[in-house]
Amino acid sequence: MSNNFKKTTILDIEFINTTNANFLAQIKSDSLARKNRFIVTANPEIVLFARQHLDYKKILSQADYVTPDGIGIIKGGAILGTPLPERITGFDTLTSLLEWANSHHKSIYLVGAAEPVIQKVVTKMDTDYPNINLVGFHNGYFKDDHEIVAKIKATQPDFVFVATGFPNQEAFIQRNRHVSDSIWMGVGGSFDVLAGNVNRAPQFWQDHHVEWLYRLFQEPTRFIRMLAIPHYLFLIYKEKFSRRKKKN
Repeated sequence: MSNNFKKTTILDIEFINTTNANFLAQIKSDSLARKNRFIVTANPEIVLFARQHLDYKKILSQADYVTPDGIGIIKGGAILGTPLPERITGFDTLTSLLEWANSHHKSIYLVGAAEPVIQKVVTKMDTDYPNINLVGFHNGYFKDDHEIVAKIKATQPDFVFVATGFPNQEAFIQRNRHVSDSIWMGVGGSFDVLAGNVNRAPQFWQDHHVEWLYRLFQEPTRFIRMLAIPHYLFLIYKEKFSRRKKKN
């Protein structure tokens, strides 16, 4: 993991402790220097999955930057007495990097989502980011990495954005990042939002840290996944009391 930022450990996962502005500045600097970087934007669900799957936890430990995506991570840090300044979300990071890539004529490769969705994203690239060089794209339904990885190796894009959901997107990046000195980032369901298939929560919901509730209203089937939050908070408090015991 890169040592540009202080780290805060939450349930054995190391998060960068910095602001959105500082993080974006670092990624832009990394890109200009053609550094190979692996970004994970982790929420409580990812933290819990990593606790239960040590192979995935190992992948996270090999990422250069793990950012606190989700108010649960921010609250967890505060409860443990190791506060993080703010959320660094996958979608906001993605759109900020796309804007920067557009103004600097950077190249990108996109992987993920269903074919109709990624086609909409490609159209959006042409419309909203005309100066980006889209060197290739592929939907998220593939069994063999070979064709995609060969294209990435041949084109050496500045950014590779992978939207196949955790843990698959992180495993894909860790397996293949050696083929190109790019900024590699897992972006989950961001392509669906870019394509307009899923609406992001309005600013009011974001500002009041209840974006998760807005998404639940939109997608009631997410309820089971939302149960990760109380489990995560239980483990946070358990960790807090464990630390207090050790001090005493």
